Amino acid sequence: MKGQITTRAALEKDLESIRTIYNQGIEDRIATLETDVKDIIYMKNWFDEHQGRYIIIVAEMEGNIVGWASLNQYSKRTAYNGVADLSIYIQRDYRGKGVGSQLLASIEQMAIANQFYKIVLFTFPHNRMAQTLYRKNGYHEVGIFKNQGKLDGKFIDIMAMEKSFL
Repeated sequence: MKGQITTRAALEKDLESIRTIYNQGIEDRIATLETDVKDIIYMKNWFDEHQGRYIIIVAEMEGNIVGWASLNQYSKRTAYNGVADLSIYIQRDYRGKGVGSQLLASIEQMAIANQFYKIVLFTFPHNRMAQTLYRKNGYHEVGIFKNQGKLDGKFIDIMAMEKSFL
């Protein structure tokens, strides 16, 4: 892999690249229970909801977006205002090449700056690449939700992980 990875806040002009990477995650069936690929209208609405504390960042290499991460609202209850849910997606050709670690480091700094004291995430127990990334960066398993959802007609377990900044 050539070039240096940089991260920055996502801009509306990045939505097509973000959408492409998200749809790869949906199609590959390794990162989400979502099954419907997303159109640009869906992504624009999603982008508009991620302003202020709930941010989106992108990873760039040689001018190309190769991954993105977002802090999402964990709960509408005010008791959980300090907890963010994490989404992270990497372009197929760049998975396992350091993009995820760069995105995590950047999004964590932004989470702390925005008064989040914890990040939670949900991943498939069989997604070893993601679990390796998260564990390497200080996340630990909280538990497994059995039969949490269906994907392609089969029940799927979901692993909950977290990292506290307290």
